[in-house]
Amino acid sequence: MSDWISYLKEDPTEWLLEPDNPSVRYLTLTEILEKPVSDPQVKKTRNEIMKIGPVPKILAKQNNEGYWGLAGDFYQRSKYKGTVWSLIILGELGADGNDERIKKTCEFLLKISQDYESGGFSHHGDLNKGGRHNDIIPCLTGNMVWTMIKFGYLDDPRIQKGIDWLVKYQRFDDGIAEAPKGWPYRYEKCWGTHTCHMGVVKTLKALVEIPPNKRSKMIKNTIENSVVYLFKHHLYKKSHNLSQIAHKDWIIFGFPRLWQTDALEMLEILTDLGYNDNRMQDAIDLMIKKQDNDGKWKMERTFNGRFQTSIERKGKPSKWNTINALRVLKRLYG
Repeated sequence: MSDWISYLKEDPTEWLLEPDNPSVRYLTLTEILEKPVSDPQVKKTRNEIMKIGPVPKILAKQNNEGYWGLAGDFYQRSKYKGTVWSLIILGELGADGNDERIKKTCEFLLKISQDYESGGFSHHGDLNKGGRHNDIIPCLTGNMVWTMIKFGYLDDPRIQKGIDWLVKYQRFDDGIAEAPKGWPYRYEKCWGTHTCHMGVVKTLKALVEIPPNKRSKMIKNTIENSVVYLFKHHLYKKSHNLSQIAHKDWIIFGFPRLWQTDALEMLEILTDLGYNDNRMQDAIDLMIKKQDNDGKWKMERTFNGRFQTSIERKGKPSKWNTINALRVLKRLYG
């Protein structure tokens, strides 16, 4: 028995391999059972992601121009049915970036949300002018860069510009005396005297998606600074009083997280980087404690009812939280 399996009360692998959720089945085959992407079963499951479950349901509601709802409501006014959120969810579900509908959405958001001047992503924009320069926010920029990389845009100059924005402007303040001033530090919730936790997590998530051999020195420095910041907080605690939880939502596991985060997502990112640090232990213990007697993790938080289609049920065993917890355990102890 592998060491990581010993942390499970029961082995949920067969449950995760059920055909109803091909996205989770694919991750189970490739990351838990370590089957190569060339394996016929893996190929079949990869194709089924576009045919079974929430991916085809979301895409069925997309219009011919590549967006959902009204063009201008891509972010703020149509949470979480708007175009930004739908694309992030499709990225989380492992949709095929070669699909023309996905490409249309990527191009739409690059035209309406990305600030042409700086490369950051804004929550207001115009198809003829791009994202509004003064409304760029770090969590959105991180999420959009991550999603576009997932869909094959890493080498696109526009995404390279988005990466540059992240490494140039992301901050890691921990209660400084005076908040940063000037552009782009307009929103106190994003910057202020204490940097927004979600902004750091989404920046790190995006940069980790870049293959190691394509990470510049600045990218590596930003990754390191992000990790130092998270370790200072033991991921979800107050850095100046580690006996206190910084935000109650960060110990409630959900999927997809969108602009929010939780301890499980932070563990996923850090273990993807190869970290197994004692400052992660509180989060690891929290994660292990949350499994039920069947070796499954429940869906504790969801935005269901606000998506284009629901994804699992709150309070019920979650294949998404379970596969993500298993991936963390395997990376730590496999």
